[in-house]
Amino acid sequence: MTHNGEQPWLIEAKALTKYYPVKTGLWGKSALVKALDGISFTLARGKTLAVVGESGCGKSTLGRLLTMIEVPTAGELYWNGRDLLQADRQAQILRRKKIQIIFQNPYASLNPRKKISQILEEPLIINTDLSKAERREKVLAIMSKVGLKTEHYERYPHMFSGGQRQRIAIARGLMLNPEVLIADEPVSALDVSVRAQVLNLMMELQQELGLSYIFISHDLSVVEHIADEVMVMYLGRCVEKGPKKSIFKQPLHPYTQALLSATPRLNSQDKQVRIKLTGELPSPLNPPTGCAFAARCRFKMAKCEQQQPLLKDYDNQSVACFYVEG
Repeated sequence: MTHNGEQPWLIEAKALTKYYPVKTGLWGKSALVKALDGISFTLARGKTLAVVGESGCGKSTLGRLLTMIEVPTAGELYWNGRDLLQADRQAQILRRKKIQIIFQNPYASLNPRKKISQILEEPLIINTDLSKAERREKVLAIMSKVGLKTEHYERYPHMFSGGQRQRIAIARGLMLNPEVLIADEPVSALDVSVRAQVLNLMMELQQELGLSYIFISHDLSVVEHIADEVMVMYLGRCVEKGPKKSIFKQPLHPYTQALLSATPRLNSQDKQVRIKLTGELPSPLNPPTGCAFAARCRFKMAKCEQQQPLLKDYDNQSVACFYVEG
């Protein structure tokens, strides 16, 4: 549902790119690591876009660009139709309030020297003019939303379990009433028994607060639980994207098929024949000329090693693969 003049989606990214210059070899020849190589997507209000792929595919780089921890080398990024990459103060304040990030490791992302009250009040001190009493009230309200008790207010991070710490990290992400939360592998450091609790909490908060999530993960069983749309990345590029149902029911790209075949499924009808990937992920320093997945693909054709396939639409999925083009 869109109000007058409001965009149908909250975030729109166009050809987001991030290259890192690095020195190689003894004589320090300069080279570029193409961590992210032209990623485009839209995120609808109140929905979850899951970004999946192996380590090194550029998922976390994307998360850092969206929260402006790092600046893209090229590309465009819009929030509700407003350009977020403008170098003005307004855009900066908007980004900070509207888009927040939850990091992977709750043991590393909380300052061990600060009490929970200080950790959670910090965003309010920096970005609002609330009084001390109002800040305390807001912190306690958000703490109870994420399932933390009043007596936790004056405790230090080391007094909490991993699951509780991730709840504190989620509470910190919510302090400024953001509309978008970037969750970078938020449950991968947690025990399996705690994962479901944290995921269910995130889904409840989404319902209650109308949040939109970009959920970065390598674990497809988690993604199946939480996502509306899925974007599969390989070596800095998107190889397939579409609604969760169609990606899980009928993955078209050979890489997506391989990822899904390795995922434990609850439903026995959904079980797929295991596709083993052989070979290494190519180096982002020296990506292949053609399709980056060609060296590991069971359907490789001569064309795949010479040209890079572009994303094309098939019904409601987009796929970059010559084999699918047939």
